[in-house]
Amino acid sequence: MLIKTILNRLEKFKSFVYGKTYIKSIEGNESLIIEILARKNSRGICSGCDKACVTYDSQPARYYEYVPLWGIRVYFCYRRRRVNCKQDGIHVEQLPWSEGKEHLTKSYQLFLSTWAKRLSWKEVSEVFKTSWESVFRSVKWVVNYGLSHCDWEGIEQIGADELSVFKGHKYLTCVYQLDKGKRRLLWCGKDRTVKTLLRFFREFGKDRCLRLRFVCSDMWKPYLKVIKKKAANALNILDRFHIMKKFNEAIDEVRRQEVKQLKTEEKENVLDKGRWVLLKKPANLTEKQTRCL
Repeated sequence: MLIKTILNRLEKFKSFVYGKTYIKSIEGNESLIIEILARKNSRGICSGCDKACVTYDSQPARYYEYVPLWGIRVYFCYRRRRVNCKQDGIHVEQLPWSEGKEHLTKSYQLFLSTWAKRLSWKEVSEVFKTSWESVFRSVKWVVNYGLSHCDWEGIEQIGADELSVFKGHKYLTCVYQLDKGKRRLLWCGKDRTVKTLLRFFREFGKDRCLRLRFVCSDMWKPYLKVIKKKAANALNILDRFHIMKKFNEAIDEVRRQEVKQLKTEEKENVLDKGRWVLLKKPANLTEKQTRCL
């Protein structure tokens, strides 16, 4: 099967056709070059107003890196047209396989960002013989695309939590959708402050906030304050881990006070060294600990 046949099945671009394919050395590496040509009488799309316009001239050929094939680098080669737009003047045309001045194709950016979820960015760049910056730009492009095309309609259940990042006490605030059958990360913001979570609710919109039924969070006071104000109709559910942590802290504090009092009164100190007897689940107690109850 010809390479052009495969590409026409996977990457067919309206108003463009594949031309010659050949091997050429680029940056010291033998690479597969695939020419792309504009169809005869086709008009380029203005990058300003998205309208088809007449061609003004063509720029020199430029290479756009595509997904590698059997370890061989693959490039699209195309002479980008400039169009004469009545509204915006002379502009370069839009390309369906790349955005702006980016030399990576959209398919290659998606390919790199998918691998960046499994490996470190440095490992991805080394395995596919590209730069760390190319991997970074690919991930950034995919994230920006997801944010701009995110559908926030019909969300009734969300969760807010912090995530420790880097070194020191540095955090991200993460908001998740928790509806049955659709659980996903919705939003991330720097720090874990009132202002951080307020930014999410402002972007989420007042009408969507009023339609929320449940909000799950821990007992971090800035979160509780914002949730109470912005999700007035929702039931705020506190996660079990932090509730049990508070219960255990209270029980242990009472035990310490009782131990001090027993010592002061010179009575038998039955609670000394009994911390885990009180805090452990009954099923996890040893036989010796069970006899102490």
